[in-house]
Amino acid sequence: MSRKKVEDQDELLSHPIIMRVSESQFKKLQNIQANSNCQSLGEVVRKILQKQRILYFHKDISLNSPMEELSSIRKELKAIGININQLTRSFHISNHEAQKNFFILKVAERYEKVEEKVDRLLFIISQLSVKWLQK
Repeated sequence: MSRKKVEDQDELLSHPIIMRVSESQFKKLQNIQANSNCQSLGEVVRKILQKQRILYFHKDISLNSPMEELSSIRKELKAIGININQLTRSFHISNHEAQKNFFILKVAERYEKVEEKVDRLLFIISQLSVKWLQK
């Protein structure tokens, strides 16, 4: 697949500039590239030369454990939902009243687990909102 033609010839990067920098400056440029929206060192240098804004990304390590817990809660809720669907299907297929009562009790147990997970989810969200909405 061929590359798109540049419509504005002034935007075409056709003149290479070779430049030497010290090891510490090179590491700074690499750090900027790794933590920003720039895809290459050349793009970092071009944005610096043109005095354009570089979006610098910062990762908050303190959010790792809540995000992992939120992810696990999501997986558990999905599994519980699948179990409820299976029990509901079995309920509709069954012909005996005793089996239907059994499935009703099992679905009620699963819904209690959902309630526990939702309570935990709301607790985590409230903690995160306190942290992020500080004045």
